[in-house]
Amino acid sequence: MSILLQALIFGVLVGGVYALMATGLTLVFGVMKIVNMAHSAFLILSAYLTYTLWQEFGIDPLVGAFICAPILGVIGAVLYKLIIERSQRIDHGLALVATFALALITEAVIALIWGPQPRATTPAYFNDAIHLGTVTIPLAQLYACLLALGITVGLTVLLRRTWLGHAISAASENPEGARLVGIEAGRVGMWIFALSLATTAFGGAALGFLYQFVPDSQDSWIGLTMSVVILGGLGSIPGAIAGGVVLGVAEALTTTFVSPQLGTAVPLVLIIVVLAVRPNGLFSLRSRQDVGT
Repeated sequence: MSILLQALIFGVLVGGVYALMATGLTLVFGVMKIVNMAHSAFLILSAYLTYTLWQEFGIDPLVGAFICAPILGVIGAVLYKLIIERSQRIDHGLALVATFALALITEAVIALIWGPQPRATTPAYFNDAIHLGTVTIPLAQLYACLLALGITVGLTVLLRRTWLGHAISAASENPEGARLVGIEAGRVGMWIFALSLATTAFGGAALGFLYQFVPDSQDSWIGLTMSVVILGGLGSIPGAIAGGVVLGVAEALTTTFVSPQLGTAVPLVLIIVVLAVRPNGLFSLRSRQDVGT
């Protein structure tokens, strides 16, 4: 029984980290209908930035994420105005190619600056844990999971309680109607892309002290974050949390009771099952039909 409880706790904590990494991706994917192939590259860039702050100045990676987030947000806004928005004007599908190119460029820049050696951030609590009887709760995963919950709550409040959130919802549900009331789609898109990249600072910080990373680590993380988005539902921030937890628990149970080698296949199996049963994702509402249709 204790082994099952330990696996469930670890799965929930790791699932929270997965959700944190996928939050920005689900925001862009669900609202702007853009598959941001550069998302995982910026996750790795965030991991390197928080690693550097920790290595050079002794700044905890979770604190460093709050320093990196505004920087990445500005980068996101600039990239949207210079590349994404222009590619969409030519062909909406061209944005996918543009973000793929951004991923390759970002990976090359990371390799030039930091080199190919594996890195990992190891703060003071890296190996610490809370022991409750026979159950162990690792502090690093716990802190990362709590950070994921905090970021999710903050984004949810932003999207539901502020003018920007209402503008994002209006532009995603009815772009033509949004234009009629003075909401400029280009400006809203810029804010969404900026928010998306800002959240990668927190996901990258968590990734940095939980896993080793190299410049091309983005290749493995893009598949996992896409799995979380599909499981939780496109555009659903709470769904990203739920999808991440489902994935984390499924991986932990498979690794513990079946085989560690099969744990890597869990995301693919879950995607197939969810797409067959509920194509819109576990927590995504069906898109409403326009009244005039």
